[in-house]
Amino acid sequence: MNNLFEKQDSLNAPIEVYCFNSREQEFPVKPHWHYFAELLYILSGAAEVACDGISCRLSEGELIILPPSSVHSVRSADGGYPVFIGVKFDPAKFPNANSYAPSVSDILRYAVKCGMRTGFTAQEAASLHCREIISDCLTETGRWLYGQDMILRSQIYRLIFGIVRIWIASGLDIDSCPITPVGLYGIGNITEYIDAHLDEGIRVADIAARCHMSYSGFAQKFREQYGMSCKEYIERMRIFKAEEYLLFTDHDLGSISRRTGFSDQSHFIRCFRKHRGITPNRFRRERKGKG
Repeated sequence: MNNLFEKQDSLNAPIEVYCFNSREQEFPVKPHWHYFAELLYILSGAAEVACDGISCRLSEGELIILPPSSVHSVRSADGGYPVFIGVKFDPAKFPNANSYAPSVSDILRYAVKCGMRTGFTAQEAASLHCREIISDCLTETGRWLYGQDMILRSQIYRLIFGIVRIWIASGLDIDSCPITPVGLYGIGNITEYIDAHLDEGIRVADIAARCHMSYSGFAQKFREQYGMSCKEYIERMRIFKAEEYLLFTDHDLGSISRRTGFSDQSHFIRCFRKHRGITPNRFRRERKGKG
């Protein structure tokens, strides 16, 4: 199964939105898997989506949700060239604000275990305002406008819990869904803790301890799950957070380096140049100049 793994370069951010035109891109989409959940919405044509050995034919206006770690592929269902929008997201970045309620990760695991269907008709998708939501997500992606992350999250929350309501109406006993206790972290949701403490001097050894794992065991599992070392993940997320400060605030580099957990301003500048190829100040000038 390892040779089917698709590394998520989008770990700089928890959400990736794309439009796939099979006439212009490599097609069919070969079997692969990743640790993100994925939503596929058919804009035109017909596609056959296989997920863990089960095939589903989707036509214009229909939707499917692909659970994390599922092996899936996409091909034409009628010899034509389907066009679809895909939304990949890390369920661990979508906790429930209420400690008594299951998170998105909890619900997806439970729904799969209960055998809930993952494909939805055009009528069901329309009732969820799916085309509007997913199109808005596509438009929002890459614009670098203030609040982009929160808008994307809110739209995906809206769609996911609409799907959950369909599952409940189909017999899912949501009250029996196991809930991961607040503050209990495993390899599957430790990024939630990391993201909340980026401004602190967090160490990989301390993060491993929170997962009740040895350093070496945690490091191996983290790389297997996220396609990079935990140290690299922390650095990438700090860069992503720094970009938001550069674009949407007037904080100087010293302040930004402290707020994003870098040891000092020089360390921040070196890391930013390594990941983005330019200095933070140049990034700020060029991006704001485009606005």
